[in-house]
Amino acid sequence: MTDIAPVFPSLPAVSGKKVSAAFDGGRVTSDGGVLLLASTRARSICARLATLVTDGRDPIRTRHSVADMYFACSLAIAAGYEDADDLDDLRHDPAFKMALGKAPDAQIGLVSQPTMSRWENNVDLRCAIKMAFTMIDVK
Repeated sequence: MTDIAPVFPSLPAVSGKKVSAAFDGGRVTSDGGVLLLASTRARSICARLATLVTDGRDPIRTRHSVADMYFACSLAIAAGYEDADDLDDLRHDPAFKMALGKAPDAQIGLVSQPTMSRWENNVDLRCAIKMAFTMIDVK
């Protein structure tokens, strides 16, 4: 059978290209559910929380925004990965790239594990409390 029928016809476009899910054995990922999660409010919630984190990195050398790092980590946890250590394995996964608005064949993947670990250690108690109150206010 060669007919490719989209399973989720309402997936958001990535890099101006239509996204559809099929079971034809093309670019394979076991984490297709992250695309569905990316189409929810989860990204905007992560962006809101990211505004509370002080980003002391050099903007010229920065490839990933704090919001993208937070969202990538959230997607990984939602997909069943325990912590930032797994992000090195997920950096070039096509579903995770598309969930963050990148083309599946983009050269730059997700944030690396060392960068993510530095970011996680940047959150202090005051920031964590602000994040908790922000989550309480999410409607």
